[in-house]
Amino acid sequence: MTEAPDPEVVELATRIFDLARQGRTEALVAYVDAGVPAGLTNDRGDSLVMLAAYHGHADAVRALLVRGAAADQVNDRGQTPLAGAVFKGETEVVRVLVEAGADPAAGTPSAVDTARVFDRADLLELFGAH
Repeated sequence: MTEAPDPEVVELATRIFDLARQGRTEALVAYVDAGVPAGLTNDRGDSLVMLAAYHGHADAVRALLVRGAAADQVNDRGQTPLAGAVFKGETEVVRVLVEAGADPAAGTPSAVDTARVFDRADLLELFGAH
């Protein structure tokens, strides 16, 4: 039998995921520096990096990566933070992830496939350079 999660823990996790979505880097990294895993995921497998990347927060993405978060962590649907940033047109986040070693061919659809769909030759060129 599985126990129901502690409501206080769920509330705290929800706050931390919201910090990533909102790009509140200082508060987010304070939690990570205090022991919250940099690779924490929600019930859909979205990591803190995925949420920060998808919402265009390059500084938060960078700070999480420096603290050990994975640049290529896929969610439950096989999506990567890099593909999410390409989809949303978040070029600065794309650059941060590529510089951190994110694989443009990882995930479904991959960042390369997503860039092709949106005719982002600039990003395809960036991917080719790494």
